[in-house]
Amino acid sequence: MNTNNNPNKSITALKEEHILSFWEENDIFKKSLLKDSPLGEFVFYDGPPFATGLPHYGHLLPGTVKDIIPRFKTMQGYHVDRKWGWDCHGLPIENLIEKELGLETKKDIEEYGIEKFNEAARDSVLRYEQEWKQYVPRSGRWVDMENPYMSMNASYMETGWWIFHQLHTKGLTSEGFKAMHLCPRCETTLANFEVNQGYEDVTDISATVKFQLIDEPGTYVLAWTTTPWTLPGNVALAVGNEIEYLKVQSDNEYYYVAKELTEKVFEGKEYTIIETVTGADLVGKKYQPVFNYYQQQDDIENKENGWQVYTADFVTTEEGTGIVHIAPAFGSDDLELGKHHKLPFVQHIFKNGTFKDDFANTAEGNSFNGMTVKKKGDLMSTDIEIIKILAHAGNLFSKKKLVHSYPHCWRCGTPLLNYATTSWYINVPDIKDQLIKNNNEVNWVPEHIGEGRFGKWLDGAREWAVSRSRFWGTPLPVWKNTDESETFVASSIADLLDHVQSSGNTYYGLRHGQSESNVSGVINARIDTHNPLTELGRKQGKEEAHKLPKDIDYIFVSPMQRTKETAEIIKNELGLSDDQIIVDERIRERSAGDEWEGKLWIDAHKQEESQPSKDFWRYQLCDTAESLESVYRRTMEFMFDIESRYQNKKIAIISHGGILKTIEFAVLHHGDLTKVHEFYCKKAIPANATMLEFGFKPFPHNKNYVLDLHRPYIDEVNVISKNGEVMKRIEDVFDVWYDSGSMPYAQIHYPFENKEEFLEKRFPADFIAEGLDQTRGWFYLLLVLGTALFEKSPFKNVVVNGLVLAEDGRKMSKSLKNYPDMNLMLDSVGADALRLFLINSPLVRGEEHSFSEKGVQEASSKVMGRLRNILALYTTYRNEITHAEIKDSSNILDQWILGRLAELHTGVHENLEFYELDKAARFIFD
Repeated sequence: MNTNNNPNKSITALKEEHILSFWEENDIFKKSLLKDSPLGEFVFYDGPPFATGLPHYGHLLPGTVKDIIPRFKTMQGYHVDRKWGWDCHGLPIENLIEKELGLETKKDIEEYGIEKFNEAARDSVLRYEQEWKQYVPRSGRWVDMENPYMSMNASYMETGWWIFHQLHTKGLTSEGFKAMHLCPRCETTLANFEVNQGYEDVTDISATVKFQLIDEPGTYVLAWTTTPWTLPGNVALAVGNEIEYLKVQSDNEYYYVAKELTEKVFEGKEYTIIETVTGADLVGKKYQPVFNYYQQQDDIENKENGWQVYTADFVTTEEGTGIVHIAPAFGSDDLELGKHHKLPFVQHIFKNGTFKDDFANTAEGNSFNGMTVKKKGDLMSTDIEIIKILAHAGNLFSKKKLVHSYPHCWRCGTPLLNYATTSWYINVPDIKDQLIKNNNEVNWVPEHIGEGRFGKWLDGAREWAVSRSRFWGTPLPVWKNTDESETFVASSIADLLDHVQSSGNTYYGLRHGQSESNVSGVINARIDTHNPLTELGRKQGKEEAHKLPKDIDYIFVSPMQRTKETAEIIKNELGLSDDQIIVDERIRERSAGDEWEGKLWIDAHKQEESQPSKDFWRYQLCDTAESLESVYRRTMEFMFDIESRYQNKKIAIISHGGILKTIEFAVLHHGDLTKVHEFYCKKAIPANATMLEFGFKPFPHNKNYVLDLHRPYIDEVNVISKNGEVMKRIEDVFDVWYDSGSMPYAQIHYPFENKEEFLEKRFPADFIAEGLDQTRGWFYLLLVLGTALFEKSPFKNVVVNGLVLAEDGRKMSKSLKNYPDMNLMLDSVGADALRLFLINSPLVRGEEHSFSEKGVQEASSKVMGRLRNILALYTTYRNEITHAEIKDSSNILDQWILGRLAELHTGVHENLEFYELDKAARFIFD
């Protein structure tokens, strides 16, 4: 057991580590999985953490819950598979890499290079893997961390594609232009459940703005806004149809304002009421824009409908002036009103939050050059500049600071913008009724969360914006032609390759005829070694020639003597020219190295196959030998090269068994490293004179020619439309939460593998557990995808834990140093006491609870210490008394002990059966 070297460890910690070592040395966890399971499968899904951060108390709590229930079910007679997983994609990792590389914006990443950026992201994913592998077992948890699922693996991503295709086929996906919350720093939209994670109270500035009516000079409509930066995008004003408005006179000017709000708006100012009207009376009145740049542009569509008053149902008199400034590019209601009345669409801000050059360079807007509308820690600077311009032009009625809750990016902390843009959606409202029905069948612990927090969230379910304009994530499998009249959504890698633009070449692989080295079984990889075909080999060469099409175009041949002789025989048999025979060094025999040249292949293979599967791909028989990785890379370089240089040709490849097998591996598995060991060790090498027809198709790959569905490799794949037009992939990637929600299916590569096992034994899960924040995260998305795919909840029972606070009641913070180091706690009181303290608390009922060192010490002494004392007593006297004597004893103390034991057994058992972990723990504390 790998533990730290703290010299001050307690006896308790040392004893725990001794137990852990015993478990590890004797494979106790594995044996628990292999034992008889008369009750069958108990299915547990484990939500994946990011390995870019170190484990903390927030992981210990749900990890303990996830350990207790599977152990309990295993002891009852179930088989409980526990597979660890890693969340590998998304903004958390991108933000980390941006900081490390000094990249500030999305443009910086593009200039740095998407490939290099994503390589850095991939390399960072498991940077703390060893710390996690030490912490998780040390916490007493049993889970398989050696064979984790990873959301960045091609197999996991392929399942994600399949899910999206299924939803698309069912009509549950759509692409839409809508107003959404957007992070200007990350330049991507966020889903509504992500937005809810990032609200902060901020001081902002509001403005009441004067819009002068064109047909009534000196008369203004007053509109109130908390986002002055949107005013250059104003194209209309909205009033309530039946709301009463006053026309008042103040300081020789006239104003329209809602009757109910007039006193508040004119607080401290004198005014005279001129008349009372309704919103309907104001409809159609045209006004002068406070920023008229776009009104003057000839290419703005629907100008004739802009800059006038309309009615809207969303206008109220709860705040402001009862008149709403409309900027369709920056609000959902505004956008819908704009669509309904065909208003001009003005978007003067880029996705990065800066002013567009066309507006910023005008005389009225030149002070906005290079400015960002909302900055982290500085929300008001641009609004203040806008207000200064309004005041200078006489268009500002009043301004006021206000404190309100404002959404920020959940990862980088940047203030969000409400911004109209294109995104792909999963149409959750279409299945809302089924979601609610399925949720009603789930056992929530605590119960109130299922019908309360989670149930209310389902009641207000909105479309899930699932696409992100980012880089490190599972790419959307969506291709479009130039005019977007045709869309292709790939359901799998095979489906994609069936639609890619390819050369049209046909490939035939031939292993050379029998040579002298084949008879002896020795290794010959040196070109200068005399190793001709045998008589049988020459006969086989003639036979091979007639297996090929007579109209073969080219034969590519290894430079070895035995392959060149085979090619010469075939050339003569088919009457081919010398120009049709091309020697290519890249398909030569694999070098086993100087130490192995001339020795037996069978011995080399035995040594190679004895290596651990994780080392198999890169293992070298000796320092001068080639690894399988090296052979694969040069072979694929050859295949992709001829695929790009020839079109519609019939091409024969005369090479060696290992090379042909490597091409087979690429065709079947595209370099998937998880398949390497089984394929090379179990699949036989093609025999001499064997001919294979390869259905080789170019697949998206990294520099090692291993299948990689990430950007930029997938972006280079061109799909051919039904009419032969080249289709390009949209650049978006999936929301990282989509990866997490795909976990039940993607972790086992469903439906491409384990299909029957999954449907019969692995779905739905009997049990899951995570923190309260996941009610609007993982729990929600699991339910959405499970319902959309199979019309059922993917989990039956869920335990929701609350947030572990510091002892001072505040959130645990590294900067505040308001909580004890977890490793030091493990080294002093041990994991059992920590686990028991957490479980015997309101935390397992979704409530917040402060961590208490005193409470942990109490669990350590009162419970764990007592148990150790009891064990010591039993060990001392165990040879002097039998269990039968105790059972049959008439002594009242013995009977009391047996009664308490039965009570303990029943209490713990029954409460664990109902996932009431805190109640079960109380019987141990009492």
